[in-house]
Amino acid sequence: MTKNIVIIQGHPDPKGGHFDHMLGDTYARAAESAGHTVSTIHVANLEFPILRSKEDWNSGPVMKDIEVAQSLIRDADHLVLVYPLWLGSMPALVKGFLEQVLRPGFALENSSEGGFPKGKLKGKSARIIVTMGMPAFFYRLFYGSHSLKSLERNILRFCGIKPVKSTVIGLVEGISGVKCRQIKKNIAKLAAAAR
Repeated sequence: MTKNIVIIQGHPDPKGGHFDHMLGDTYARAAESAGHTVSTIHVANLEFPILRSKEDWNSGPVMKDIEVAQSLIRDADHLVLVYPLWLGSMPALVKGFLEQVLRPGFALENSSEGGFPKGKLKGKSARIIVTMGMPAFFYRLFYGSHSLKSLERNILRFCGIKPVKSTVIGLVEGISGVKCRQIKKNIAKLAAAAR
């Protein structure tokens, strides 16, 4: 079954050419080869301000770039978020993007009784691909993948997206050609299955 896939390229460098860009491109090519429809949102190329108040979050203006991103996400069956781990979490630009794009009215519906909001993005799945300089097992065991778990549980699942799966790739600065080819092969396999 073919799917509509949206890749959210979260590396904040607009020049491109990083390991994360290669991973996103690999995923896109393999998914398209398998018959899936693929769109890519390059967060580094978007224009949007940082939200600074509850009023901004609830009812501030939605910039054109964010509207386009919301439209792509609305139509997607599967989301792929690729980003490097910076200071133990996603880069600030990615967090700012998610705060803008996943606002009430689009990703969340506030309860009229004052309870928890309801997620409006049900029926979508997601894959998070995180790269880092430290060993992946160290991030998982010593740090407990705290920021990744927060993104999975407190952001994506809270908006109704599930299942949410993750791929953590460590020691990216010193990756050999053989290891890089194996990673690309694994990413391509996930892409072909839209997982």
